[in-house]
Amino acid sequence: MSNETVLSPDISVKSSSVPPDPRRWLALGVIAIAQLMVVLDATIVNIALPSAQQALDISTADRQWIVTAYTLTFGGFLLFGGRIADFFGRRRTFLVGLLGFAAASALGGAAVNAETLYAARALQGLFGALLAPAALSLITVTFTEAKERAKAFGVFGGISGGGAAIGLLAGGLLTEYANWRWCLLVNIPVAIIAFLAALPVVKESKASGDTRYDVPGAILATAGQVALVYGFTKAATDGWSSGVTIGWLAGAVALLGAFLFWESRTKHPLLPLRVLFDRNRGASYLVSILLGAGMLGMFLFMTFYLQQTMGYSALKSGVAYLPFSGGIVAAAIVASRLLPRVGPKVLMATGALLATASMVWLTQLDLDSSYAVHILPSFVAMSFGMGLVFVPLSSVALSGIANHDAGVASAMVNTTQQVGGSLGTALLNTIFTTAVTGYLTDHGAAPLQQAQAAIHGYNVAFTASAILLAVAALVVVVMIRNTKSDASTQENAPVIVH
Repeated sequence: MSNETVLSPDISVKSSSVPPDPRRWLALGVIAIAQLMVVLDATIVNIALPSAQQALDISTADRQWIVTAYTLTFGGFLLFGGRIADFFGRRRTFLVGLLGFAAASALGGAAVNAETLYAARALQGLFGALLAPAALSLITVTFTEAKERAKAFGVFGGISGGGAAIGLLAGGLLTEYANWRWCLLVNIPVAIIAFLAALPVVKESKASGDTRYDVPGAILATAGQVALVYGFTKAATDGWSSGVTIGWLAGAVALLGAFLFWESRTKHPLLPLRVLFDRNRGASYLVSILLGAGMLGMFLFMTFYLQQTMGYSALKSGVAYLPFSGGIVAAAIVASRLLPRVGPKVLMATGALLATASMVWLTQLDLDSSYAVHILPSFVAMSFGMGLVFVPLSSVALSGIANHDAGVASAMVNTTQQVGGSLGTALLNTIFTTAVTGYLTDHGAAPLQQAQAAIHGYNVAFTASAILLAVAALVVVVMIRNTKSDASTQENAPVIVH
């Protein structure tokens, strides 16, 4: 234990008397590589979705599992993964996460059927849930000086934001000039390089004291989310009124209710309910779920619209998304400067309304829409709106939080985005499938009608996304209150945009 930095569960940074690690910047480089891999995986696979669906003969109703299998396990186990990193050792957890992510990527790249691909994506999410919180906490304990830590978080946040754009381009290049499988296989060399580089430069640290895990809480939360998503999926094939659909949705409500009951009773909760009961903080998590649902659902349909309706190649689709990534980064810079002056409520409300308007604009897409006229303006407006929301949302989520709960409150931002993305993707794909089926029933199934049916499905799904974003804006206006601490917290809160 002499080479480890042992922390109490309530303290997330080293004492200022401990000299800084001379290899801390090398360690940051290794951590940044791992974070880039996790971020790339979210966007690089999106571009490959149409090719993977065709290659493995995946139905329209089931294709969303390529996305949700990852986001469900990632979001469902993220809080638990943070606790494992604290108690098992952040370096050990980081290394296990890297090797596990590489193995899961190899399984996905070699998948010969849909079930294997879904399982691989779920494993990626599981090991990502170990890797991501371990990486963030390693930065916190490695950089003991406030200004250096701020720079390190800036690098980490930049990787998170810019990595999305790199993933879109890489996904397009690999899908078009190699094979969609390489969008998964590319993780293997990256993970191995990061693993070998981490061995000599990343130091171990862990929490001491009471280190009990809330295993029942993690199982109940994740099982409830899976049941809810599967219920939405069954609605696409069996209908909303079918016994199977109702049974899964009822089971989801029961499991999630049991989770909340357990968390209120156990002495070692995965999610202390006091974290949720603060008005601003609870509202920020609800907004995060709604935004994740609306935005990630939109990405699923836009990828298919660009490639199947507009005839874009995988590479051209990746390039088409670049303004979205650039807009989020630009808006995050603007929001960081405005937050201390105007507070979170104005920025979040403005951003949510801007995103809602841009989604309404997408409901007008048809077979002959122009990228420059109909898609690009929406991408720019939506990305800028999302950027205006994400920065103050991170600040509000951490405002006034007790030191004991700081890690949980921070992880909840990422968790709620992933959970929202999972539920939104499943729900919107079900809405899309139902709308397409209804259109074909009414108008016939000739080739032109099939193309029109897809457009109709996209428009209905985008309308549902707009409603989700509008509800997020309403929650901001009604529930978020400006406080001085909301603005000041931003100085110490890393902003991570996924």
